Amino acid sequence: MSAIVIALSRASRLQRSVCSNVNLLQRCMHSLRQDKAFVNGQWVGARQGATFEVTNPVNEKVIGTVPDMDVNDANEAIDAAYNAFYDKKWHNSTAKERAALLKKWFHLMEENRQEIANIMTAESGKAIPESLGEITYGNSFVEWFAEEARRIYGEIVPAPMANRQIMLTKQPIGVAGLITPWNFPHAMITRKAAAAIAAGCTVVIKPAEDTPLTALALTKLAEEAGFPKGVINIVTSSRKNAASIGELLCKSEKVAAISFTGSTEVGRLLYKQCAHGIKRIGLELGGNAPFIVFDSADLDKAVAGAMNSKFRNCGQTCISANRFLVQEGIHDKFIAQLMERVKALKIGDGSQEGIQIGPLINHAQVDKVSNFVDDAKQKGAQVICGGRKLSDKGALFYEPTIVTHLRDDMNLYNEEVFGPVISVIKFKTEEEALKIANGTQRGLAGYFYSTDLNQVFRVSRLLETGMIGVNEGLISCTEAAFGGIKESGIGREGSKHGIDEYVYIKYLCYGNLE
Repeated sequence: MSAIVIALSRASRLQRSVCSNVNLLQRCMHSLRQDKAFVNGQWVGARQGATFEVTNPVNEKVIGTVPDMDVNDANEAIDAAYNAFYDKKWHNSTAKERAALLKKWFHLMEENRQEIANIMTAESGKAIPESLGEITYGNSFVEWFAEEARRIYGEIVPAPMANRQIMLTKQPIGVAGLITPWNFPHAMITRKAAAAIAAGCTVVIKPAEDTPLTALALTKLAEEAGFPKGVINIVTSSRKNAASIGELLCKSEKVAAISFTGSTEVGRLLYKQCAHGIKRIGLELGGNAPFIVFDSADLDKAVAGAMNSKFRNCGQTCISANRFLVQEGIHDKFIAQLMERVKALKIGDGSQEGIQIGPLINHAQVDKVSNFVDDAKQKGAQVICGGRKLSDKGALFYEPTIVTHLRDDMNLYNEEVFGPVISVIKFKTEEEALKIANGTQRGLAGYFYSTDLNQVFRVSRLLETGMIGVNEGLISCTEAAFGGIKESGIGREGSKHGIDEYVYIKYLCYGNLE
């Protein structure tokens, strides 16, 4: 589907022995599979002994169990991180030391990329080439922040008086609580944890309940890399305990910062809870990304970009294109080419060769996608491709879909579908397209295709999103600052700015210098 995925698929084909759906974990998870959480350098269960099951969304079979931890367990992890930061002097570790540990972690993840990909595919449903692509992306954050650790510079500022000197230094803020989603179970951890560790913070990670096994595999490799006890802690829990653990992380006086990737609704709640301690918070929240195709667009590139942006991880990405705004002069041609590409997608078990689209993550997501499409149909939209559950493949499969003739009273028009559905809106003028694109409180990512240079610069300035793909459908990379505006988030991840979320600036005034 994308150049990255295709290249990875070709590169890995000779070395990859794809595991069958039935015994995927038995044959592929011999060394990195973990059934315990990791606190203070130890693999531990929940204090009450509770566990919960992890299932493969392809067939809903149980592939493992992990501890169902509660707030008492999470408190122990917070204490471990706090003690490691202060008592064990992690905050005084040198940038060179932290960089060396991150580099070891990076190399171990590179060496074990196939095994991590097998684990990720088993619990998330994404195709093996996509899992390998995510590992390349996620590993790059660890490599990047290993290098950035040694570039956390301060400043010497010219003083207003001759007998003073002003210095600004950057110091780690303390314990960082990291709450990560299921759609990118590898990259969302490394993007946050590597930045925090590079800055000199310790971390408590709460992975999503749907995909904890990937997180535990990464933690196993972090242990092998030699991070001191308490620097990296991971707390697993079911949905039952997730909210209370999140609240604890937000309200604990020992936690200095929260970083969360997920829905705007949950982010809003965490933001409110963090106000209790005026806590540093970074939020990467839901989007409603417009994908605008102007009449001047290169049609082939626009269709390719639409496929890359929409169908990665079965449409379950925060920056996935959600509303396709197509100018009337190119509308019919764009739809015709798009339909041809969508109908050619190969759907099935992501562990099998050639599969491009896997299942949705759970029943709630399937119901949401199905209900959105049904709502649009009932209100007059036309489903010209797909639009149904694929029960013959499994309970969590939904056919890639194209819906046209959308109106502003439909859910697909106003809300993020988070699934394999292309919603097309025809427009006449640039002003109309921008009004529709900006007519939402979400502002994470946006895309547009045009070969008119004046239009490129004009629309780039007027489109109200934190990130924009101009004639490009794949925009994520380590070097770029990732984040949104409006209700789509606070702060930035990746790039040199990713460190800023985990340090504070200390002002030092040296006076009476004679």
